[in-house]
Amino acid sequence: MTPGRSSTRSAPEPDPTADQATEDAMSNATTVSPAHSASTASTLITNIAALVTNDPSLGSPLGLVQDAALVIEGDRIAWTGDQSKAPATDNRVDAGGRAVLPGFVDSHSHLVFAGDRTQEFNARMSGRPYSAGGIRTTVAATRAATDEELEANVTRYLAEALRQGTTTFETKSGYGLTTADESRALRVAARHTDEVTYLGAHIVAPEFAEDPAAYVALVTGEMLDACAPHARWIDVFCEKGAFDGDQARAILTAGKDRGLHPRIHANQLSYGPGVRLAVELDAASADHCTHLTDEDVDALANSRTVATLLPGAEFSTRAEWPDARRLLDAGVTVALSTDCNPGSSFTSSVPFCIALAVRDMGMTPDEAVWSATAGGAAALRRTDIGRLTPGAYADLTLLDAPSHVHLAYRPGVPLVAGVWRRGERVL
Repeated sequence: MTPGRSSTRSAPEPDPTADQATEDAMSNATTVSPAHSASTASTLITNIAALVTNDPSLGSPLGLVQDAALVIEGDRIAWTGDQSKAPATDNRVDAGGRAVLPGFVDSHSHLVFAGDRTQEFNARMSGRPYSAGGIRTTVAATRAATDEELEANVTRYLAEALRQGTTTFETKSGYGLTTADESRALRVAARHTDEVTYLGAHIVAPEFAEDPAAYVALVTGEMLDACAPHARWIDVFCEKGAFDGDQARAILTAGKDRGLHPRIHANQLSYGPGVRLAVELDAASADHCTHLTDEDVDALANSRTVATLLPGAEFSTRAEWPDARRLLDAGVTVALSTDCNPGSSFTSSVPFCIALAVRDMGMTPDEAVWSATAGGAAALRRTDIGRLTPGAYADLTLLDAPSHVHLAYRPGVPLVAGVWRRGERVL
């Protein structure tokens, strides 16, 4: 499990529009000395029962430290180690014998949308299989929504995710499918994160149903020109009912030529060329990875491309679970993410996805927590998040539990008791 290279772009700024309930939420940790601005003060968090650093030099991928402490200076981690050796600081927080781990890195979400697909979910749970065409329902609602409505939805779901420990997220366009609607979706997303993905190639827009080649030309031409300034990544849904391998290659290559780095929805609903195309183009991640050949697994294991698994989608569609054990045993770097979207995975809870991965995908609790933190960072090619080591951003989650294992051991229980982002306590 080797994280990718650091990004030249910064981590997301704290969201100033997060609801006041999130800002004021109570936890059981106590501050025992006066507070100062994070930009000028240092803070010691002590009495940590188990600290997940994700520093492999400490003897395991999780870099677990028992009876630990850490120091925050400004927006960065300055020190971690045995609490008996902690330096003096301006402030002191008693973790109360709880566990601390890096903030979750949700490296695959679709948060810029409007509308609701409750009826589709209800029908599917009654026996109708999921297909890519359901996206069109959300496209119609998103096109009809105002900018203010889209902004309100993004803010709501980000606050929801923050309460569950997510401090970094990626999100995509893909529910507009016109030049104007895709570019405005990316502008909305970019107000909340630097990890913005252009997904004009989510499905073929309804207006081009009879001429998909013309839609590919739009996605790689006029739409790309309008969207590239607002995004870091480009993505494509390479799947039957969406885009085939040749179309996906053309779309991702055009994005690379405009400075956008590839990601790809690959091998979700069936076997196909997506994973091998991801490796060929050095995509940061191949996401879903449910239907894999041995050649697909070998290609991932011998590349920098991360396999991002999205168990919320399998839970919500009753589809076959990805085989995380097969990937991990082959040496593939694995990330866990929510795939939060209104159709196939309407959850913002990384802890829920950790529990699913342990229960149904063959992961150990340690592997699942690593994949939801350092693995997510690797899927974004960053080393300044997803770990609690000196120099990394001070993004961390305090659990109301003595161990990170409780995330899988106590599924569905709201265990997050505190969240720091960029050195500021936000929950």
